Amino acid sequence: MENKKKVAFYTLGCKLNFSETSTIARSFEGEGFERVDFEELADVYVINTCSVTDNADKQFKQIVKKALKINDKAFVAAVGCYAQLKPEELASVDGVDLVLGATEKFKITDYLNDLTKNEQGEVHSCEIADADFYVGSYSIGDRTRAFLKVQDGCDYKCTYCTIPLARGISRSDALENVLHNAAEISKQGIKEIVLTGVNIGDYGKGEFGNKKHEHTFLDLVQALDKVEGIERLRISSIEPNLLKNETIDFVAQSRTFVPHFHIPLQSGSNDILKLMKRRYLREVYIDRVENIRKVMPHACIGVDVIVGFPGETDEHFLETYHFLNDLDISYLHVFTYSERDNTEAAEMGNVVPMNVRNKRSKMLRGLSVKKRRAFYESQIGTTRTALFEGENKEGYMYGFTENYVKIKTPWNPELVNQLCLVELSHIDDDGSVKAVMNYEL
Repeated sequence: MENKKKVAFYTLGCKLNFSETSTIARSFEGEGFERVDFEELADVYVINTCSVTDNADKQFKQIVKKALKINDKAFVAAVGCYAQLKPEELASVDGVDLVLGATEKFKITDYLNDLTKNEQGEVHSCEIADADFYVGSYSIGDRTRAFLKVQDGCDYKCTYCTIPLARGISRSDALENVLHNAAEISKQGIKEIVLTGVNIGDYGKGEFGNKKHEHTFLDLVQALDKVEGIERLRISSIEPNLLKNETIDFVAQSRTFVPHFHIPLQSGSNDILKLMKRRYLREVYIDRVENIRKVMPHACIGVDVIVGFPGETDEHFLETYHFLNDLDISYLHVFTYSERDNTEAAEMGNVVPMNVRNKRSKMLRGLSVKKRRAFYESQIGTTRTALFEGENKEGYMYGFTENYVKIKTPWNPELVNQLCLVELSHIDDDGSVKAVMNYEL
C-alpha cells in the first residue's frame, strides 16, 4: 500500500488567514494527503503569508529555512497576501517552489502533480481586479475556537494599507452559506465561533456578485443568533463607523454573542485620522465606546492603534495617548507604522524617525498593560462563563471568559473545551486571573 504524502502548514498574520489555511488543508486531505505539524517531516510545506507588518515579511525566509532543515527535498509553496503583492520576491527565496496569488491559493492541489523541487519558484498570480469571487473558509480542529470567514477584501482606501491590493474588493459569503458553515462547526463540538473577514462590518456587499448590500452585518448577527447548537459567537475586529448602535444593542441581549468588541482606532488625533483617510473621527469612536458601556458595563473593548504615521507630531501622539488613557477601554494592539510599497503614506513627507516610533510604541504598550490590569481588577469577584483550552502548562490550564478575561485554574482534563461557570478570584503573577470553579450555579 502506497504511503500517504504528508503536508504541513504555517500561518502568518490574522484570524482570516487561519480560517483559510484550515480550508486549504481540508482540500489537501480530500486529495489523500495526511496533515502533520510544521515541525514534522513532510513532503509539502505551505506557508500562508501576511503583508501587514514588516515582521511577517522577514519571518518568511526563516520559515522556509526551518522547513528545508527538516526535509531539504520538500516542496515549498507560498500563498496569501504577500504572495499576491510580491510574488517574484517570494519566488526568488532559496528553496521556494511555488507562489500562488489571491485567486489561485484555493486551487493549490491542482499545481502539485509533480513535487520535484524547482530551480526557481513558479508564480501563478493574478491582477487583483480578478479577485472578485468569494471562497468561504472556516477553521476546525486547530484550536478550541473556530474562525469563520464571512467576508473578504476591502473597498476602503486607507493611505497606509496594502490589503485592498492583496485581497481585492469587498465581497461577502451568502447568508445561507454562513449559517450552514456555523452549524457544521458547532456539530464538531466546537463551543466558540469567531466571525472574521477583512472588513466584516461591510458584510452583505457583493454577497451574490453585485455591489449592493443584500444583507447587513446586523442581519448576519441576528440570523446567527438563531442557529441551534452554537454556544458562543465572538465578533473580531470591526470598523467603528460600521459598528452600528443597533448591533451593540442586539449583542447586549443576544443568546450567543459575547460582550467583547475589537474596534480599530488607529489614531486619537482627527488630523492624523484624516491623513490616514479613515472614515470616521474620534467623536464617532467615543460614541461607540459609550454606547457599549451603557448596555454592557462588563464588556471588553480592544483597540488597534498605529504610532509614528507620517506627520504625527509629539502633540498628535500625546493627543492619542491622552484620548486612550481617558477612554474606558480594556487593552490595546499597538502597531509601529512601517512603510508599505504602493501606498499613499509611503510617499508622504514629515517622516517620523524610527527611534521616535519605537518610543511611542513602548509608551502605548505600557498603557495597554495598565488598561488590561484595570479591566481585570474590575472583574474580580464576578461569576463568568469560561471556555478552557487543552494545554497543560505546569499544572495549570487557561481559558477566556465571555468578556475576554484570561483565566487559569489547576489542570483538569475533564474541563478541556468545556464552558464552565467560574468565580474570578485574583490576578496571578503571570497577569492572568485565578478562577475558582463555581459548582453551585
